[in-house]
Amino acid sequence: MPYDPQKHHRRSIRLKGYNYTQTGAYFITICTKGRQCLFGNVVQGEMQLNTLGYIAFNCWQTIPDHFPHIALDTFIIMPNHVHGILIIIDNSVGGLHCYPFNQNIEYNIGKFGKPLPGSISTVIGSYKSVVSKRINIIWQTHSQSIWQRNFYELIGREEKSINNIREYIVNNPRRWADDPENPRHNSDIQDYLFNIPF
Repeated sequence: MPYDPQKHHRRSIRLKGYNYTQTGAYFITICTKGRQCLFGNVVQGEMQLNTLGYIAFNCWQTIPDHFPHIALDTFIIMPNHVHGILIIIDNSVGGLHCYPFNQNIEYNIGKFGKPLPGSISTVIGSYKSVVSKRINIIWQTHSQSIWQRNFYELIGREEKSINNIREYIVNNPRRWADDPENPRHNSDIQDYLFNIPF
């Protein structure tokens, strides 16, 4: 099918003109494709990870090993999404990507869809890729993405808002019945996130 700009366009949900390599706290939400509950279940307000959930958990924990300029803060793996705070602590350092088998990735700086080295988009893209690849090995499938195409982020500018985000993440399993990512709901996660009192 030939390219049709009326049909084949993607709108960035990143803040226009914002430098996503600059130091600061970023609240990230990544959702599975089709809101599939792949990572486990919430049982009596506690998240119970399955094998795929542990892959997502362990890969998140190793982000600073591959991107030394990133520090982890509070995070949680939910049945069909990941919430976490990533902190860029030094924007002068590029990242070593966590792609398995030492794949080399080239970036065209400044083009849409080609993230800057060390940016939040690069970190999340690398995380999503390695989790997908490890799950594909278990499923014995090839190049099947388990994630929705993009991710959501809020930029924490004040300590009070970051503390509110931490509380939201920690309490997420207890709120699963009302979570917009729960398959029983049809609400939009982006609208929901922007209504959290940060």
